[in-house]
Amino acid sequence: MFFRIMEEIKKALNASVAPEEFDWEAFEGSSVYGGAEMESIKAAYDQTLSKVVENEVAEGEVTAINKREVIVTIGGKSEGVISSTEFRYNPDLKVGDKVEVFVESAEDKKGQLVISHKKARALKSWDRVNEAYDKNEVVKGFVKTRTKGGMIVDVFGIEAFLPGSQIDIKPIRDYDVYVNQTIDFKIVKINQEFRNVVVSHKALLEAEQEQKRAELIGKLEKGQILEGTVKNITNYGVFVDLGGVDGLIHITDLSWGRVNHPEEYVQLDQKIQVVVLDFNEQQKRIALGYKQLTAHPWDNLDANLKVGDKVKGKVILIADYGAFVELVPGVEGLIHVSEMSWSPRLHSAQEFLKVGDEVEAQILTIDRENRKMSLGLKQLSVNPWDTIREKYPVASQHKAVVRNITNFGVFAELEDGVEGLVHISDLSWNKIKHPSEVVAPGDTIDVQILDFDEANHKLSLGHKQLLPNPWDEVEAKYAVGSVVEGTIASVSDKGATITLDAEAEGFAFNREIVKEDGKQAVAGETLPFKVVELRRSTRRILLSHVRTYAEAKEKAAVAEADNTKKAVKKINSNVEKTTLGDIDALAALKEKLEKGE
Repeated sequence: MFFRIMEEIKKALNASVAPEEFDWEAFEGSSVYGGAEMESIKAAYDQTLSKVVENEVAEGEVTAINKREVIVTIGGKSEGVISSTEFRYNPDLKVGDKVEVFVESAEDKKGQLVISHKKARALKSWDRVNEAYDKNEVVKGFVKTRTKGGMIVDVFGIEAFLPGSQIDIKPIRDYDVYVNQTIDFKIVKINQEFRNVVVSHKALLEAEQEQKRAELIGKLEKGQILEGTVKNITNYGVFVDLGGVDGLIHITDLSWGRVNHPEEYVQLDQKIQVVVLDFNEQQKRIALGYKQLTAHPWDNLDANLKVGDKVKGKVILIADYGAFVELVPGVEGLIHVSEMSWSPRLHSAQEFLKVGDEVEAQILTIDRENRKMSLGLKQLSVNPWDTIREKYPVASQHKAVVRNITNFGVFAELEDGVEGLVHISDLSWNKIKHPSEVVAPGDTIDVQILDFDEANHKLSLGHKQLLPNPWDEVEAKYAVGSVVEGTIASVSDKGATITLDAEAEGFAFNREIVKEDGKQAVAGETLPFKVVELRRSTRRILLSHVRTYAEAKEKAAVAEADNTKKAVKKINSNVEKTTLGDIDALAALKEKLEKGE
C-alpha cells in the first residue's frame, strides 16, 4: 500500500502541472492517500512508536556521537540531542549503549524531542549513591577540579569530595594530573542530612595491594633477591615497591658505612635489587636489605694489618668520648679522647678534631671477629713524660698557662701534654677561699716544680714559693712581747679579730679584751694590744689588751711590797736601840706597815 501511494505521488510530481499548483487536498481525499485505508496506516505507524511521557525518566539508546553532541533515541517520532559534556564521566560511551534520559518535552517548537541525561542522573543519583555505599560497590567518578584539601568528583551526577590523602597510596606530588580523569572510587562516607559524599581511590588500591601483599608474602623466603622501585624516602629508611607491595630498607641496611641520609644512596623511582631480611605475615611487614648484596668491607680488609701499624682515614662522627675514623666505607676505628693527647687533663674530642678531617693514626687494637678497631693519635708523637725529670727537675722554675680552676687548686700547662697541679695551699702565702681569687683561666704564672709521679703522669707545682713570704715581715714587725695599736674589726663568741694594718690582723680571746675599767671592748674601738704569740704554721697573731695594763699593776704591787720589806727590815734593826716604851710604838707601826696602811 505504501509503495502504491509513493508511485501515485511520483506520477503527480512528474505531471505537467507545476508543484505549486498541485491540488494536495484532492489528493489526500482520493482513494490512494485518504480514506479508511489511510487511517489504518496511521494506527499501524503509531503502534511502532513508544509512548513518550514528559517529566519522567526513560531509557534511550545512543545512535550517534560527535565531539559536541550525543544523539539518543527513546523510540519516539524524533531523536534527542544531548551535549557531550553530560557524558564526560563516561569516556567509553559508544553507539548502541543504553542511557537514561529525562524527557523535558516531547516536542519543542521545531518538533524536536528535548531530553537530558544529567537530569536523569540527578533524579536517581542519591538512591544510587546510597545503594553503592550499602553494597560496598566500586563506582566510576569524573574528577572535575581541584579544591582545598583534595578534589571534586562527579559520581552519578552528585559532587563528591575526594580528600588528598585518599587519592593514592603513595604521596601525590601533582594533583592536577587527575583533573578531567575518570577513575574508580569507593564511597567511604555519606552525610544524609547535608547530602555530602566522600569517596576514596586509595581504599581500592589498598584492597588490591593487600591481596597482592598476601600473595607475595606467601611466596617470600629469607635471603630471596627481588627487584623493586624506590617509592618513598624518609629520614629512617627507604620504601620499595615490590610490585604492589611495599618493603622497608632501614637506614642501617643501606650501606656498610654510616649513612647521614638515604638520599645519598638512592633516588625516587630508581629500580634497585634488594634482599629479603625478614617478613611478618600477620603484620604484613617486609624488611629489606640493600648493603647485604655486597660483601662486608671487613671481609676484604688487608689481612696483614696489625696492632702498631699506621693507617689513614676520615673523621665521620665525633662524640664527647672520642672520634670515629672511616678507613674505607664500612670499616671504622675509634680514637678515644684519652688517645688524642699525652695531657692527663680531661678533654673533649671536639678540641682536637672535626668531622671531615683527614687523619693518620696508629692501630691500638683490632678485632676482626667483632669488627672493631681502636686507634691512637698521640702515639705518633713523642711522649713528653719519658724525659720529664730531665726537662723539669725538682725546684726548677718555669712559666705555665692556667687551663682549669677547681676548688682545690689550679691545673697549669707547661707544654702540650704536660700539666701540673698547683694546690690551693701552694698558690698564695695568704689564706684564700678559692683559687679564682688569685688567678683566672688563661693566665700565665710562674711555677716551681715540687714533685713527680711519672707512672700516673702527675706533676706537683708551687706558685707561692716564688713569691716573698709576707710572714717574715710580720714576725719582724710584730715581735712577741711588743705592744701595738689595733682596731677591733669584729667580735664573736670566741673572741675578737683585730686589724693591725692593711696586710696583718690578729686575734684576741674575749677574756683578753676586757678594759681596765672592767668593761668589755666592742667592735670599732682602737686599743693597745700586747703580742702574746706568733703561729707561723697557721699565720696567726695572738693579742691581749688585758696584759697591757695588768702587768703594770702587778709591777707596781711588787715594787710596793719590796719597799715594805725594806722598811720592816730597817725597823727590826733599830729595835735593840729603843726603850721599852718605844717598843710598843714600833710594834704598832710595824703592824700598820705590814697591813699596808
